[in-house]
Amino acid sequence: MLKHRGFPGRLPGTDYQFIIRRENKKGATPLLRRERYRDRKPADRRADAGFLAALIEHFGDAPFERGNLDAGRLSWLLGREILPEGELDPTDYEQLLRVDMSRAEASFPEIFSAGGLARDDWDDQSAEDR
Repeated sequence: MLKHRGFPGRLPGTDYQFIIRRENKKGATPLLRRERYRDRKPADRRADAGFLAALIEHFGDAPFERGNLDAGRLSWLLGREILPEGELDPTDYEQLLRVDMSRAEASFPEIFSAGGLARDDWDDQSAEDR
């Protein structure tokens, strides 16, 4: 499992994690498209926006490997802002994904505005993962 060095570990002030520390011995948690309903909590929406902003800052629109990125966070964006490269293997840590920038901007315009999310506010990985 690829560990994405320098990727924020979680959204500050919350328990919303962005990465996992080690791979699951039973296999990767499957990625599945989760429905985002309009009545989701604001904190959940901020976590989605923060995770997507981190992906964009770290990878841009280039393909990236799933690696140690949290399956739950990816699943909230999968099939909309995050698309698989080729056919999706939901339990493969090596699955290539990419950010669809046009959908990301349509869904989360605050990320692309002048006062978007600041990278300095995010918690980096623990020293153990570096």
